[in-house]
Amino acid sequence: MIFRLLKSPVDATQLTHLDWIVLLLYGGGMLLIGWIYSRKNKTKEDYLLGGRKMNPTAVGISLFASLMSTLSYLTYPGEMILHGPAIFAGILAFPLVYYIVGWWLIPRFMKMNVTSAYEILELKLGLRVRMLAIFMFLSLRLLWMATIIYVTVDVALYSVIQFDRIYVPYIGAILTIITIFYTSMGGLRAVVVTDVIQSFIFLGGALLSIVVVCVHLGSFTAIFPSEWPAHWDTFRLGFDPRERTTIGNAMLVLFSWYVCTSGSDQMAVQRYLATSDIRTARKSFGISLYSNVIAYLLLALVGLAMLAFFNHHQAFLTGDNGLNDQADTLFPRFIMIGLPPGVSGLVIAGLLAAAMSSMSSGLNSVSSVVAEDIIKRFRKKTEPAPDALKQVKKLSYLTGVIVLALSFFVDKVPGNLLDVVMKVVNLFVAPLFVLFFMALFVPFATGRATFWAGIISVAIAIAVAFWGVFGITVLWIMPVSLAAGIIAGIVLSYADRLLFKPEPDRS
Repeated sequence: MIFRLLKSPVDATQLTHLDWIVLLLYGGGMLLIGWIYSRKNKTKEDYLLGGRKMNPTAVGISLFASLMSTLSYLTYPGEMILHGPAIFAGILAFPLVYYIVGWWLIPRFMKMNVTSAYEILELKLGLRVRMLAIFMFLSLRLLWMATIIYVTVDVALYSVIQFDRIYVPYIGAILTIITIFYTSMGGLRAVVVTDVIQSFIFLGGALLSIVVVCVHLGSFTAIFPSEWPAHWDTFRLGFDPRERTTIGNAMLVLFSWYVCTSGSDQMAVQRYLATSDIRTARKSFGISLYSNVIAYLLLALVGLAMLAFFNHHQAFLTGDNGLNDQADTLFPRFIMIGLPPGVSGLVIAGLLAAAMSSMSSGLNSVSSVVAEDIIKRFRKKTEPAPDALKQVKKLSYLTGVIVLALSFFVDKVPGNLLDVVMKVVNLFVAPLFVLFFMALFVPFATGRATFWAGIISVAIAIAVAFWGVFGITVLWIMPVSLAAGIIAGIVLSYADRLLFKPEPDRS
């Protein structure tokens, strides 16, 4: 029987030699891919956009892998264990997301021959709006990558291998260095290829874990609870900003996140621009959504499987804390307990893959924004132009160092993993999209009004995240700050047009 491979609590903290060999081969493989594609990059456009001729299927999977980081890989099973299945109802909003992004946002981006999405904001609304967007994007993605390092090392790997916490920064540094090297060597082509490989690794690891638990418990249906667990949130359908998880809340949150990210984040826009036309960009986005549906369903089943397994084997829980208090760490712990040598190493590689695929995309997009929107924009025309390809590679190195330093502060944010993600990672998602919404969809928008609308949106997001104003839960950070920013932008733009001389048209 497959589950005779179940390890003892002592053995569950030790990687075998075979596991280490698998991990080393994985890291070496990522570096090899970076080196291979480094020989194909001749220009900055090759490096940042893959020559604008990337395969739409690979780009779609890459977009999925970039956004499905270790944060999602651990957050969603943990959320299922702790609060129940309501959060997964968000995928019901995907058809509407596909329509809005595919037919309203992507065509507008593809019609403009730009490298950075934020060039559009200056063309429409002026330099200060572009600079505000750059600040928001860099803050968002730097904090996002820092959170990924923290979660991967200090939560996931520490749950798997009980190493001394003094080694946390060193392990984080190794993870970051490997990602920096293959990203800086190969550019977007290497990022996309490694993302595709990493997608299969971490989804395969989730599927394998479900299968092993089902075999152990005797059937697939055994992972489903026979009655609604007492600690799960009550099942509700509607919208309520004071409730953590209702079906309506889950759909609204995922809808807001996808539309805002797809319509303002350089990491997403860069994928569209890497394809040849609107049709292929739309196809790429559709593939990323299909991939996400598969991933969300798998992670929901992983959460159920972990809940069922550890209810049957509570001896494998660590310390004096109960199952609910360890919800975010049960999946990585199961990897060591229930999977055979070599396979454990492969699934741990899946955890690393989820982190590295996201970090590589983040490093690539951040370096492109800094190069295009700051260095190139403000370089004096009399100064000699630097080697563009070498410049963005150096920026990738610098970004990695900053991210590693920021990762040491993430543990100061209270709450479970979903709370941390909402409060740290998603704080600027909606405010950033407010700027693009005003530029793309409000003809009478002014730069002055849009700038202050962005500031108001950020203030609302911070107030909800860290002070819980009006009792609003963290899941409503994006919807509330998005609505507040758009309303403020429209009202202020209208007032600006009435009271002051209109700004010159930059379109």
